[in-house]
Amino acid sequence: MECTSNEIIAQYLPHRIREPLINLGIRENISELRINSGRAAALIYPDKVKYLTYSGTTASANNTAVIIVTPAEISQIVDALSHYSIHSCTRQMTDGCFVLRGGVRVGMSGIYNSDGVLTDITGLNFRISRNVEGCASHLYELVSAENCGLLICGGVNSGKTTVLRDLCRLIGNRRKTVLVDERNEIAYTSDGVIENDVGTLTNVLTGNTRAKSIVSAVRTLSPDFIFCDELSTAEDVKAITDSVGCGVNFCATIHGKNFDEIIRRKIASELVKFGIFRYAAVMAGSEYPGKIAEIRRLAE
Repeated sequence: MECTSNEIIAQYLPHRIREPLINLGIRENISELRINSGRAAALIYPDKVKYLTYSGTTASANNTAVIIVTPAEISQIVDALSHYSIHSCTRQMTDGCFVLRGGVRVGMSGIYNSDGVLTDITGLNFRISRNVEGCASHLYELVSAENCGLLICGGVNSGKTTVLRDLCRLIGNRRKTVLVDERNEIAYTSDGVIENDVGTLTNVLTGNTRAKSIVSAVRTLSPDFIFCDELSTAEDVKAITDSVGCGVNFCATIHGKNFDEIIRRKIASELVKFGIFRYAAVMAGSEYPGKIAEIRRLAE
């Protein structure tokens, strides 16, 4: 049976946090669970913040029934995340992030040592991952009809990765597709199995940088479309622009609250100038996750 994100997260939590979260269940549209040492366990919603109580309900921060997380519980969660082998998780402790089943991402805060590795963990942020089939149907009709690239623009928790995943599924069921999943949070590959549906014709590359994976995909996997999340570096731009003459269309996300903010960034302006993306879809924001506010035509 497929587990919900809440159930996946609960497996790593101490009993007095786990049971209330399970009791809360999936009735709530939670975006994040934030756990900080000495503070109340916080539930982040698209439009509000609430705090978890012992009875599996939500309350305000000053309610005496809310769960205050202890340093020992933070350590217990980190041990569970590392499968009780923290020394084998140098990459995660350097990146400050674990990725769980289904693409649930766990960000960590604390103290970095001189080697750039997190040691004393003080906070954990579980970001809920959702598969919403059909949320990219309109974009699929546009992209497939014109055989073109698309840039998905949005801020934190706007749902741009959810939309990208569904668009990859739709395109990948019909065209040769490569998903560059650098942090393994879109498809989530474990023991050679791709857990999230990203399309029957989709090859997934994970664990390498976006730029290197893009170059590898173009050279070896003959894709019609390449999907990737969070374009952010000059290396990303070079890898994509070098692929322009290879007949590959790119669908990607980029971080920013609105299109005008994004286009002022050198990375986005260069990609638009090169005509990589014919359209840009702008997300409505964190209060309306998964909703597209605007579609702009960028190139002929």
